[in-house]
Amino acid sequence: MRTLVDIGESEIVALDAMALKRQKARAVLIREAISDYLARHRMTDPADAFGLWSSRARDGVAFQEDIRSEW
Repeated sequence: MRTLVDIGESEIVALDAMALKRQKARAVLIREAISDYLARHRMTDPADAFGLWSSRARDGVAFQEDIRSEW
């Protein structure tokens, strides 16, 4: 899909230099940058947290009670 994005002149110059050095098209670098950004800022599903304590020897509730007893 094509889209229109405004990019500053200094970014274009930097992208062109990088594209030349890496022997890739500017569009390829932009797609890679977007993919990297989305991977690093991926929204996680709250359900992913279920079972995080399943591999631990200590019960999560016992841990919570110990921590709270310090207050």
